[in-house]
Amino acid sequence: METTLFTNNNSSGSGSSSNAVASQNNATQDMFTKLLVAQIKNQDPLSPTDPSQFVNQLTQQAQTEAMQNLSALTSANASVLQTMQVLALGAQVGSEVMVNSTTVQLDSSKVNGSISLAANSSSTTVTLKGADDKEYKIELGAKAAGSVAFTIDPVALGLPAGTYTMDVTTSSAEKPTVDIAGKLNSVRLSATGSMILSVANLGEINPGAITGFNGKTS
Repeated sequence: METTLFTNNNSSGSGSSSNAVASQNNATQDMFTKLLVAQIKNQDPLSPTDPSQFVNQLTQQAQTEAMQNLSALTSANASVLQTMQVLALGAQVGSEVMVNSTTVQLDSSKVNGSISLAANSSSTTVTLKGADDKEYKIELGAKAAGSVAFTIDPVALGLPAGTYTMDVTTSSAEKPTVDIAGKLNSVRLSATGSMILSVANLGEINPGAITGFNGKTS
C-alpha cells in the first residue's frame, strides 16, 4: 500500500510540474509575440528593420520553447525513475542487505560484517568505540587479500547496548571500509522526495550505501 501511495504522489507531482511548465511556455510565447508585434509597429518606415532579425528572434523563441519542453521531459523521467526505484526496493523489504557504514547499532544480538582487503594482512583488527570512548577490539589475525567476514558478538565482548563507530587496522596500513548486514525493514520517501531506508543494526540510511542483497532469511 505504501508503494501505491508513493506512485500516486509522484504521478501527481509530475502532472503539476508539466502543467506549470506548459503555463510558463504559454506566458513566454505571448510575451514574445507582443514584443515582436510592438517592434514591427514601431519601426521607422523610412528605415525598416532587416527581416532577418525577426527570423533570428523567431528562431531563438523556438529554441527557448524546445529547452523548456526538454526540461519538463527530464523532470517527468526522473519522477518515473524514482517510482521504479521505490517499487524495486520495496520488494526487497524483509531481505538481508549489506550496508557500507562507519557505525553500527548493537543490542545483545550478534551482527555479521565484512571488510575487503586489497592486500594480505598479517594482523587485522576491527575496533569498536562507544559513546564513552571505550574501545573494544575484534582480532581477526592474518588474512589474505579479498573479502573477510567477521561477527560482532556483544555478549562475548561485553558491549553495552548502543551505537558504536568502527575502524579497521591492518599490517599493510590499508584502511578498508566495513559492510554490516541488516534486515531491510522499510522504504519511504522523505518530505524532499529522497528515499530513506530503515535497516536493522544501522537505522535510517541512503540507498547508495547498500553494497549487496543477501536475500530473505527464514
